[in-house]
Amino acid sequence: MTMTDARRKFTPRLADPNKPRLTTSAMIASIAGEGQRTKPAPFGHALVKLAQERPEVVGLTADLGKYTDMHVFSKAMPDRFYQMGMAEQLLMSAAAGLAREGFMPFATTYAVFAARRAYDFICMAIAEENLPVKIVCALPGLTTGYGPSHQATEDLAIFRGLPNLTIVDPCDALDIEEAVPAIADHPGPVYMRLLRGQVPLVLDEYDYRFELGKAKILREGEDVLFISAGLMTMRALDAAKELEKTGINAAVLHSPTIKPLDEASILAAVRAVPGRLVVVAENHTVIGGLGEAVAACLLRNGEAPRFRQIALPDAFLDAGALPTLHDLYGISTGGIIKSVTAWTS
Repeated sequence: MTMTDARRKFTPRLADPNKPRLTTSAMIASIAGEGQRTKPAPFGHALVKLAQERPEVVGLTADLGKYTDMHVFSKAMPDRFYQMGMAEQLLMSAAAGLAREGFMPFATTYAVFAARRAYDFICMAIAEENLPVKIVCALPGLTTGYGPSHQATEDLAIFRGLPNLTIVDPCDALDIEEAVPAIADHPGPVYMRLLRGQVPLVLDEYDYRFELGKAKILREGEDVLFISAGLMTMRALDAAKELEKTGINAAVLHSPTIKPLDEASILAAVRAVPGRLVVVAENHTVIGGLGEAVAACLLRNGEAPRFRQIALPDAFLDAGALPTLHDLYGISTGGIIKSVTAWTS
């Protein structure tokens, strides 16, 4: 690459003068849209409620209690909370030891640290032994603006190949609250992506209840079928409402359990309207996540619909304000609308 090429590549984009100027706080801001209903720290409060009913529940974190909402649990039950310091491998090993002694550990950190730094310890100490450790990780995918050191854009790809590990990617506060007791009832290890802080509340408008291993239709539509997980389900729902104004009717199938995938519900939704465009929307790289899992499911079962992915690129992403990054990489509501409009025109 020449110096001219490098300068061209890294030339900053001019801001839209019609949009409000974003500050650095937008790099770590809540994903909630303006005026959107939210609930504070749903994971922390749900864990406290669970622990009041189940004395075997304990909480651990690696110096990130405040940033994974584990601080709510630590204040309510200090004698059942363990601060392991900045040592994620120790965190997972200690959680495994507690599980062997009959406890049910909920271990929290950032998704990048669990997936990249502690993978072998999760594999050998937890997954191989099929222990009931619940690994709950903040900053999944592109939910921070602090660049590749904190953006866990490939965590699902890393963990999907690990035997015995169930993987959950909840959409909103309701999903998180209901997932906590559900994953506690599951006898094996679980990796759950976490939205923290002021978390949007969306799914209560759709008569929805979380069930581990189940995908659920949230709305119907004959032109497009969104299959989504995590925060992309709320974006898909918003996009579907806007697309309807232009004559494009979109269904949304929310699949919060990534592994095991609810193949029966996915196949039923695809077969319900032959010829409908299938769009998998995920807050993850295009490699190895929900999109490829759905594509493999369809092909294995003789289905080959028109298929597209809305996902992050196979690249190390930029740092910056989250709204800007979500627009840049096409996972904002506006980005979804733009892509689907082009694919259906």
